[in-house]
Amino acid sequence: MLMHSTIRGALGVSSALVALAVLSAGCDQGGTPTGSADKPATGDGTRRTDRPSPHPGLGDILVGDEPVTGSRRTGEDKAPFERTYTDGALYAAVTGFRSTAFGNAGLESVYGDVLAADASGNASGDVMTTIDPKAQKAAFDALGDRRGAAVALDAESGALLAVVSTPSYDPATFSGHGGADAKAWKALNADRRSPLLNRALREVGAPGGTFNVVVAAAALEKGLYASVDDRTDSPLTYVLPQSTTRVTGASPGCEDAPIARALSLSCDNVFAKMASELGADELRSVAERFGFNDDALTVPVRVAESGYPRAGVSRPGTALTGIGAGDVRATPLAMARVAAAVACGGRLVAPSLVERVTKTDGGTVRSTTSGRTGRAVSRGTADALRDALGAAAGEVLGGDKAGSGTGAKAAWVADGRDGTGSAWFIAYADGAKGHPVAVAVRVEDQPSGADPRKAAEPAVAVGERLLAGLS
Repeated sequence: MLMHSTIRGALGVSSALVALAVLSAGCDQGGTPTGSADKPATGDGTRRTDRPSPHPGLGDILVGDEPVTGSRRTGEDKAPFERTYTDGALYAAVTGFRSTAFGNAGLESVYGDVLAADASGNASGDVMTTIDPKAQKAAFDALGDRRGAAVALDAESGALLAVVSTPSYDPATFSGHGGADAKAWKALNADRRSPLLNRALREVGAPGGTFNVVVAAAALEKGLYASVDDRTDSPLTYVLPQSTTRVTGASPGCEDAPIARALSLSCDNVFAKMASELGADELRSVAERFGFNDDALTVPVRVAESGYPRAGVSRPGTALTGIGAGDVRATPLAMARVAAAVACGGRLVAPSLVERVTKTDGGTVRSTTSGRTGRAVSRGTADALRDALGAAAGEVLGGDKAGSGTGAKAAWVADGRDGTGSAWFIAYADGAKGHPVAVAVRVEDQPSGADPRKAAEPAVAVGERLLAGLS
């Protein structure tokens, strides 16, 4: 309990629960967002798509081939149509909002021209998302009204299957410009829980022990240890360099634990020491290959930058980054990509929220996704991590739930507010379509308790429901 008594106040992080399981290969050639490879390319690099049937009003955003948006006539010349939404709160993190008084956000903004009515009053086009409605609802219902987020993606193609942020809002309540719309808009902006914030894509936080995967990958890539079974010579209580701050492992088995055992037991002492030995430059390099420090990521909605400190990191600060503390920050999407890269043989693929954009005139639509892709780590490193962590899946999900092809990792991270923090969960599993799927969940405002496993349970429970919705 030394770590809990000394490190919680000084570092703001508790131990994490760790497990990832062996998953069959199939991603080592990388991947492209769903829908981008099955449409013929035009001469300018855009993709020709099947045109939708013309219909009056605004174009629609579709989930599972069904529109989750609509429009109605207003009788006004300047704004003849007003947006309507089906299950608006469920899909707000996907669609964003479109308001005649308060502007547009999310996909409604990115594809504002495509979704607008043309001069004749007919929709210009539609946007088909990659979202799986069953997975979306499973995560949304599991999160409830708590502050949190959940993301699921096809680890091979990068297609986003669920993007949930709670508490949510119904964009239909302020899509017009009347008094009721203004009142709803004012209330949402005044809400201290920030329901308009897309926590899945736009909120960063300390990832805590879920970042151990990146640290372990860096140690293997650097050759700091030749094998995940090599002894790490880590004292059970590790004193940060140039500091009196101590980090104590969660179990006596953490003393000198090799990478495989350290990941299974969630040994903060091992990963803090490992980070110090690697140095900030090496950790930054590997973290960036996993997608950190990328300020150009769009899906096509712009994603907040997940960061590993770029410069001026002290030696004790570097050690803290090994346990996902210090200045390490990540969105749920970023941590889902880490899990996906490990599951897919070390490849980092481009996440995408849009399968295709179709115009009624048969025109072409250029993809607007961007961001870093490529090889995060070698296939050997990815395989070693999966082999090392496969047997530990039961630590998080329970032995009866952690079957072949499923892996998970959970953590609780203090935020310094009245002893509460955020519970994190990342996982991957075999998906229904034969591709591995990766998920990440963050649930805020969770008390620490004496047992870090208990503190992480809210995020684990949401993750389990999400994985069930993807099966």
